[in-house]
Amino acid sequence: MATPDRAAATMTISEEMAGRAEARGLLTLGVEEEYLLVDAVEPRAVEAVEAVFDQLPDDLRGAVQHEIIRSQIESASPPQLELRDLRDSMSRLRAGLAASAMRAGARLVAVGAAPAAGPRARMVDAPRYRRIHECFGDLSPGSGLNGMHVHVSVPDPETGVQILNHLRPWMPIFQAATANSPLSGGHDTGYASWRSLLWERWPTVGPTPYLESHEQYETLVSDLVASGAMLDKGMLYWYARLSANYPTVEIRMGDVCPTLDDAMLLAALARALVATLLRQVRDGRPASNVPHPLLMAAHWRAAHDGLEGLNIDMATRQTRPAWKLMRQLFEYVSPELERHGDLDTASVLLGRLREQGTGAARQRALLSRHGTVADVVDWLAAATRGER
Repeated sequence: MATPDRAAATMTISEEMAGRAEARGLLTLGVEEEYLLVDAVEPRAVEAVEAVFDQLPDDLRGAVQHEIIRSQIESASPPQLELRDLRDSMSRLRAGLAASAMRAGARLVAVGAAPAAGPRARMVDAPRYRRIHECFGDLSPGSGLNGMHVHVSVPDPETGVQILNHLRPWMPIFQAATANSPLSGGHDTGYASWRSLLWERWPTVGPTPYLESHEQYETLVSDLVASGAMLDKGMLYWYARLSANYPTVEIRMGDVCPTLDDAMLLAALARALVATLLRQVRDGRPASNVPHPLLMAAHWRAAHDGLEGLNIDMATRQTRPAWKLMRQLFEYVSPELERHGDLDTASVLLGRLREQGTGAARQRALLSRHGTVADVVDWLAAATRGER
């Protein structure tokens, strides 16, 4: 729910980078991450966002912004061509935010929803957020919900809409891979991504509909604004959408990842998938119009199971182990991973994710061994800082 204009400024690319991308036939890549702010000692969330902003160094201020709740903060990396440059940028952002939070008496935690019980956090006092609260009431619960959004460049909006159609069957597996919020109120919710269940209460959250054209996309967005279901284009919360301000497809893939390794893997896969689908669009291959209820079922399974359980193979409409679908995605996009120079890194990171499990699986393992949510939050804070 960050201010759209500020996010757009961060995602703007230079003419030089645009020229290099076009000359090499590559797509640019940028990532937005939302984080929870927790107490320096206790696992509960704290309303520390203004104190953290006061501690930010000047060189980070343009890439950091408020979220709707005072116990949240968001960063947006500049777009990059090279995955290593994206990692360097995100590493600096995480480290700088974590250090600023520490100076403010708090901790930065990359987690989808607050694991521990605590008082309800208040909204940030800004005109847009006040209006959201007036129109939608208490749909943004507790301490806030934290996601990861990946921006991949597309040549034009019409092509972008066709890519959105092709993306629809793949979105549940991204959601499963990012699952990182099994705990809420100090207990296991039974879901790998509890954030997903809370987030779906907003009226425009859900799978992207099958769209015939960019004109239909714009008409539908206008109709949704007119209906009151959203205030502006920034409140279009489909799992994949066109950026309202910049020529990208924005994949709103799920919970913020606990580690940069996880985030880099999924960002690389997202870019490779968009590049693969771009070729299909240019070849005139139509997207499969997967039924909306089936997509909803797959997203529910992703939220419930993560990668450790089952999901739906959209080609066969049968349930399969989610890890097999993840491997299928990886193999499908491997040619574009290689063309963008990401294949070796992504292969290593996929193996690491397979060995360690999703953020949800790691949190549950810690809770099983140590038995306290405080231990889980300690680990999450260390992982966010790059110490795990």
